[in-house]
Amino acid sequence: MRAFILSGKPYLAEELRKLTAAAFLAIVVISLPYPATLYAQEGSAPNKAEIDTAVLLDQLRGANAGEAEKIARDIKRSWSRSGSASADLLLKRGRDALQAKKPKIAVEHLTALIDHAPDFAEGWHMRASAYYQQRLYGPAVEDLANVLALNPNHFDALQGLGAVFEQLGDSKRAYEVYEKVLTIHPHHGDVLEAMERLDKKVNGPAL
Repeated sequence: MRAFILSGKPYLAEELRKLTAAAFLAIVVISLPYPATLYAQEGSAPNKAEIDTAVLLDQLRGANAGEAEKIARDIKRSWSRSGSASADLLLKRGRDALQAKKPKIAVEHLTALIDHAPDFAEGWHMRASAYYQQRLYGPAVEDLANVLALNPNHFDALQGLGAVFEQLGDSKRAYEVYEKVLTIHPHHGDVLEAMERLDKKVNGPAL
């Protein structure tokens, strides 16, 4: 997710203390094994979209680098479909505001979307991006925790969480989150670059 590419001066480590309890929920969520299906309620049968996306996720894990990019795009396209025309419109308005570097306006649209469709993970994901653009890392992590509770396979939300930890100077936790991304999307380019950047900090120089 391009909105989460690192930029500017990293925040000081004490900013970690300002993260809310939702940050710890996110850490718990990413420590759990990922289900093959998406976020169907327990005991309910997954719908066709969930089944199709689960198949794509399985393909993504075994794809080569060239195939992975297209499969990942198809997965993200599926995640962006709410099933509601009004929700899709609010998502588009939020994304347009983000692209225009107007994160406060994006938050307004995306908050309306979340109020309208709280079980739609992509609304939370895009609002987290808008908070991240404003360096509001606590609210961003809260929203990312909600994304991962709804959709634990959301590799871009995980990448965003890793980027937050990296900005806060917690290289070890960022690296661990990035490793989790690669269990879902082994060829995630931004994550591979980030792990290369952090490798010496986390693992020390190669012998």
